[in-house]
Amino acid sequence: MKYLVVMLFLLSVIYAKSEIKLDKVEDMTTKKSMQEWLNHDFGLRPYRTNYLLPLCYADKPYKSNIPNVEYSNFEVELQISLMIKVSDNLFGLKEKYYLSYTQHSFWQLYINSSPFRETNYNPEAFVIFPISHKNAYFNIRSLKFAFAHQSNGQPDTTGVVFDTNKTMGNLSKSVNYLYTTVRLQRKSMTIDLKAWYRIPEELKTDDNPDLMQYTGYTSAKMTYFFGKNMLTMMGRLNFSTGKGAVEATYSYPLIHNYFYAKVFSGYTESLIDYDNYITKVSLGFSFSR
Repeated sequence: MKYLVVMLFLLSVIYAKSEIKLDKVEDMTTKKSMQEWLNHDFGLRPYRTNYLLPLCYADKPYKSNIPNVEYSNFEVELQISLMIKVSDNLFGLKEKYYLSYTQHSFWQLYINSSPFRETNYNPEAFVIFPISHKNAYFNIRSLKFAFAHQSNGQPDTTGVVFDTNKTMGNLSKSVNYLYTTVRLQRKSMTIDLKAWYRIPEELKTDDNPDLMQYTGYTSAKMTYFFGKNMLTMMGRLNFSTGKGAVEATYSYPLIHNYFYAKVFSGYTESLIDYDNYITKVSLGFSFSR
């Protein structure tokens, strides 16, 4: 009964808000503020793909660093990613400055207690310079410079011992890095060429000193539109170690969102699994492209 009451209350709030009229609001500043509220227009826009994938199957069960805790290879994956423009054209080059936040979660919904196995938090600050380049097979469209932090928000558990005399290792994983991306375009295809530099940390405080052996320092991503369909393919590789990853996605518009499919194979699907090779197929919905 209480859930029905809550649902009716939320529906009444939504309905009441949609019926608000502004034609008799005389002050233009007030009217603009109310219209922004009605439109939910506060400058936030999708950054990376926002999705909910309830059907995710990996080729093997995920490892757990916690003694006596086992994870399934069947889980739910979700991502929330937003950005806001904070300034533009400071140098007269039509550049735009942004802040963004991405949260990527792996939810073991189908096991007892349904824990979140891992969540990665990824704030960024970046600037994009538009480039008007013509008369080439692939034309350069933009140049992006960014500072980013990524972590899983876990504490340093090095040396923590359970009653079973087993240690869990260090659950904390984090990295700070700078990167640049060049975007190229040919007709309905874009290609993003990305290179990054990890900001060094002291060895005694570094959660994952060998991370770059598994991610490499460069990646390439192709995005291709054909009709209503959208296909992406991404690859990254450390040429010294031979380790990296490939990812392909497909989306197609539905009534209010998109069908979304993703295939990932390689290392660093998440920070906690950066040194585990995983192949995974995921199906669900995205709310932005």
